[in-house]
Amino acid sequence: MTEKTEHNFVQLLEQNQNIVHKICRLYTNDQDAHNDLFQEITIQLWKAYPKFRGDAKFSTWMYRVALNTAITLYRKSKRKVKTQEFENVAFKIKAEEYDDTTEKQLSVMYAAIKELNDIDKALVFLYLEDKNYSEISDTLGISEVNARVKMNRIKKKLKSILNP
Repeated sequence: MTEKTEHNFVQLLEQNQNIVHKICRLYTNDQDAHNDLFQEITIQLWKAYPKFRGDAKFSTWMYRVALNTAITLYRKSKRKVKTQEFENVAFKIKAEEYDDTTEKQLSVMYAAIKELNDIDKALVFLYLEDKNYSEISDTLGISEVNARVKMNRIKKKLKSILNP
């Protein structure tokens, strides 16, 4: 790879790295796993970058590679022995003026999303990123109609999880 290509990749990755961080948050439970997944996604993006033709936006291509990497690793991790999450037992000191309402709501939302299957997680993630159904269908490789139908079913499922 040429130095110019390397520079372009690094620049595009830096501009869009929040995409990867959000995907990592969906598919991991702690900071170490988040960092490992971020590194693995970055490696896969680097390996795939020479094949990036620019037919779609870089961010759309990045979503696809990152989600595929996360889903693949998530499925592999399901075969491992489950351990207790550290965050659930860690002692936290909270300042009096700190309002953690938003954090709690996000935590509940992420917990509900983690109940979904891999493709549905990806669909919700893209929906929450304000991607339109055309972009979602391109990224996930499904039809636009299928994306809409799946999203409506997911909304109903999430409502039942959040409001039993």
